[in-house]
Amino acid sequence: MRAIVPNAITAAALCSGLTGIRFAIGGDFERSVQAVILAGLLDGIDGRAARLLKAETRFGAELDSLADSISFGVAPALIVYLWTLNQVPSLGWMAALAFAICCVLRLARFNARLDMLDQPYKRAGFLTGVPAPVGAGLAFLPMYLWIASGRPEFANPILVSGWMVLIAFLMISSLPTLGWSRLRPPNSLRLGTIALVGLTVAALLTEPWFTLAAITTGYLLLIPVGIATYAKIRQQAPATIQMPVGPTPADHAQDAPPGPS
Repeated sequence: MRAIVPNAITAAALCSGLTGIRFAIGGDFERSVQAVILAGLLDGIDGRAARLLKAETRFGAELDSLADSISFGVAPALIVYLWTLNQVPSLGWMAALAFAICCVLRLARFNARLDMLDQPYKRAGFLTGVPAPVGAGLAFLPMYLWIASGRPEFANPILVSGWMVLIAFLMISSLPTLGWSRLRPPNSLRLGTIALVGLTVAALLTEPWFTLAAITTGYLLLIPVGIATYAKIRQQAPATIQMPVGPTPADHAQDAPPGPS
């Protein structure tokens, strides 16, 4: 059971992402988005469960990446296409393909460099580009606003196509983004952080779609903060932290958590 549990969680995340496609085919876009969000929550658990149970293996890491490519690459692309991009079939399909392909390329980049010891971003507590689960959440931002407000402007297929391409670029980019170690609050703010988390959960229960839109918008605002913070750290310690020449893998804990066995 120690070896089965993490893989079972990964399989559950995969099934949740695929079920989101099924809901989208039936026109139930709210449940389709919820299914992908559930897949993201499960994706954050399986790697931690593997580490807790000491059941980390290369097989688990590969399985997790394959599941992520479907749950956070293929599923969001098809859901958004069925939602609005099908109104402009050629452009919309190309935007959906761009998102799915870039997600798969991001995960393949990680797997190809899994054994690399020299990862400057990771050593400094940063990720490279936007993690796959976060990219899926960002891709749904127009849907959050459309569901919450009912305004057709948010479902404009041309604008949504451009948005999907932008998020695809952010996933495969080499931009330094804040990792979990950089998001830890100082001791003086921990009580405030606890209160903020509690209020966020309450907001998700009362106004889930506006809250999700606010969370994703907040993440986007943190991207330039991460770039500026990394530049400052690099200036302070240029000998130990250097900008990578090419793309480097993201922290597995946020992109493809290591290892269910």
